[in-house]
Amino acid sequence: MHSPPDSTKAPGRSYRQADRILMEMDQALRTVFSNPVDAGSPHPDDGIPETELGPAGRRESARLMRVNHAGEISAQALYQSQSWFGRDAGTREALRQSAREEHQHLAWCGRRLEDLGAGPSLLAPLVYSGSLGIGALAGLFGDRWSLGFVAETENQVIRHIEDHLDRLPPEDLRSRAILDRMKYDEAHHGEAARRAGGRELPAPVRWLMRRVSRLMTASTYHV
Repeated sequence: MHSPPDSTKAPGRSYRQADRILMEMDQALRTVFSNPVDAGSPHPDDGIPETELGPAGRRESARLMRVNHAGEISAQALYQSQSWFGRDAGTREALRQSAREEHQHLAWCGRRLEDLGAGPSLLAPLVYSGSLGIGALAGLFGDRWSLGFVAETENQVIRHIEDHLDRLPPEDLRSRAILDRMKYDEAHHGEAARRAGGRELPAPVRWLMRRVSRLMTASTYHV
């Protein structure tokens, strides 16, 4: 006689899946519409006194930090959707770990925007939803291509941060401290993706990524 199926296992899995979906929905809403919950970790600009910025300098700092904030919204969506399609458990966890670290970046940029008397980009929902689709597409091609996408994304982010460091008003030491730390973390994420087996993306794909990035940067700088 066959034993009856264990009816307790499937519901347990269903509850765990439902919890994960609810958590990801909550994370998405917080990412797009409010500053994320800060884990309480130190901010790179803690302890650095605020310097007097003229109207033009404050406006430029706010615009640049708004672009970086939008970039971190994009990163959350990319890592989230790529982790959905990861084949290997180690790859999925690596993507989630990077997302957690990028979550800190989002909190740093969000607080800095508040300090500058500015808000996030009005295009945040579009940035998030578009990045979610791009990340899902990268994930569908397999883990090595997905990790290669991470590595190339981080390369481009580093170049964009270096450009912002050159454009920031010299006296804005607090924004500069945040971007310096973000640059260090992005380099770490890119190197980790390459060590995990990420493949170098074809030149046309890298070119397309640069074009999309420039479009997002130009639009969120103004809106």
